Amino acid sequence: MILILGGTTEGKAAVRVMDDAGQPYYYSTRGEWQEIACLHGIRLSGGMDREAMARFCKKENIRLIIDAAHPFAIQLHRNISDVAEELNLPVIRYERIYPDRDKNFVWCEDYEDALVKLKERGVQRLLALTGVQTIAKLRPYWMNETCWFRILERESSVQLAEKEGFPLDKLFFYHPGEEEDLLLKKLSPDAIITKESGESGGFAEKVDAATERGILVFVVKRPLLPDGFYPVDGEHGLRKAVEELLPGFFPLRTGFTTGSCATAAAVAALNHLLTGQEQQRSIIVLPDGEHVSLCVKESKLLSDSSAKATVIKDAGDDPDVTNGIEIVTEVSIVWEKSCSNDNKPSNQTPNKKLKIEFDENIEKVDELNSQPIKDPRRSSTISPIASKGEEIENFDNQTIDNRTKNSLIIFSGGTGVGRITLPGLGLEIGGPAINLTPRKMIIENLIGLLNKTTQRAASITVTISVPAGVEIAKRTFNPRLGIENGISIIGTSGIVKPFSSEAFVNSIRREIEVAKATDSERLVINSGAKSERFIRKIYPELPTQAFVHYGNFIGETIKIAAELSIKKVTMGIMIGKAVKLAEGALDTHSKNVVMNKAFLQSVAREAGCTPRSINSIDNITLARELWTLLPIEEQAVFFSLLIQYCHKHTAPLLPEGELTIVLLTEEGMAFE
Repeated sequence: MILILGGTTEGKAAVRVMDDAGQPYYYSTRGEWQEIACLHGIRLSGGMDREAMARFCKKENIRLIIDAAHPFAIQLHRNISDVAEELNLPVIRYERIYPDRDKNFVWCEDYEDALVKLKERGVQRLLALTGVQTIAKLRPYWMNETCWFRILERESSVQLAEKEGFPLDKLFFYHPGEEEDLLLKKLSPDAIITKESGESGGFAEKVDAATERGILVFVVKRPLLPDGFYPVDGEHGLRKAVEELLPGFFPLRTGFTTGSCATAAAVAALNHLLTGQEQQRSIIVLPDGEHVSLCVKESKLLSDSSAKATVIKDAGDDPDVTNGIEIVTEVSIVWEKSCSNDNKPSNQTPNKKLKIEFDENIEKVDELNSQPIKDPRRSSTISPIASKGEEIENFDNQTIDNRTKNSLIIFSGGTGVGRITLPGLGLEIGGPAINLTPRKMIIENLIGLLNKTTQRAASITVTISVPAGVEIAKRTFNPRLGIENGISIIGTSGIVKPFSSEAFVNSIRREIEVAKATDSERLVINSGAKSERFIRKIYPELPTQAFVHYGNFIGETIKIAAELSIKKVTMGIMIGKAVKLAEGALDTHSKNVVMNKAFLQSVAREAGCTPRSINSIDNITLARELWTLLPIEEQAVFFSLLIQYCHKHTAPLLPEGELTIVLLTEEGMAFE
């Protein structure tokens, strides 16, 4: 069993992740005020001291603790650490994401330090946003100066404030959605004091509102976590940690995309180059801003200015043909003349442009802010990479300003990485098949590492290789997409979900984008190679790229065609999928829907088939038996009616286009 200590936004996220496993777990909060739906969790409330927690863990056979409590719940963190050490239990700390510490704020080690600094700065009017529990800690200040506290509107909070003797007329209540600026405008304090509560604690909103009004900001630093915790800061990282520390809790393992693996290898290579030390793990930031750690098979220095690293692609339990292959990234740097790679300061002026080159095309990107991240092997904060949720829209045409570097980043495809030969993928013709999201991931992560140093790079070349890529590519859609001699470095989220339909649907989208780029007058979608072979005879004039496999994802494929403004679509379909689609199943996978013989009998009755034919349908095992079961004179009406039903469910998905459905026999004959 798993015990989650929650009561926070992170606690809610932990519940979502654990519910995916479909197994029971415990979710504990100190109070009962948090509204949360635990589908498979057992809710506990009331809090536990060290002894009570140890007794509970022994009794309920707890094998893993997830600490998702507030970062300032110091005693709870200590209790968890003590119990974990006593019972030899692993602890995952679901940490918040914290922005970089602004040097314009007054950073306080604790509340005693805050009292000293408030006095030193001569603050006479203070708005405290640190919570009702800190009224006692700030007593020496508010007994002598004007002070307001904003607290949660709960009776227990008011009672605690009253117990401490704090003037009730100086209490203000927090209401979700309320603008931070309103209270500041009303009170006009000299300063605010808040806790380093991270993004989910609304830290940025509080300090931004004060900064805009020129109000001094005091921040109490978050306390350090006990040693030995395994920190994560997102749902993907939490699931991966549970999969590693408690194997079997989730029925299927998640994995990482080739883009994540290439990024991890790039980070490991640059780290080795900067530190001179071999890398065993690589911490990267994913597109959604969370940080994850990947194992590094090998990192190696090639020279004073280049290194390479290898990461093994782990697709989890997804049947990915790239699972287990090596992804190798080499990073080569030409340092500016005034900078050697011994981390000595450079005399060059900072704040220069960072140029990014994708083979022949030079790209520029907007300034990336940095933030602290957590090393999964430690509980301490390590150097910044990139800010959470930093979005670069229209990546091909944007610019990135870097505060300390003036670099040219060149992406190169080594052995096993395909080359682009057709338009439609958003990548340069002749360039490496490294998609935009992985490129952006690599850029942001490398920038973060370089920003830690005093060095400046004149140019950086990132070469990605996949030793087994040429052979593996033969088992992918790449040849159809015009990607030759290797696989693609892809991934939009950085994470591979087990048996994910997302990857297949994404490949469908890419194929349709290529088809559109060829200016084909018609898109022909079909379930697979067999149906494509038959339907090609109907449209021999169309290019190869006009034919796209939908597998089981009929609805998604047609929706994508509509999104891309495809005007003419022909769908070739075999009888097995047609009987499911006719009843309304837009995803025809057998795990979702099976042939409904009662529905087929109703269609037969509507088509005027004889009672004998209708009754015979009840005895079929496979839909293809309908081709021989029904007499020739009944087939035309029955199968035409079946196509009409298919059209009824699919045509609305292509409202601005023309959809033609062709029902194919086992021998390739067509009904329209």
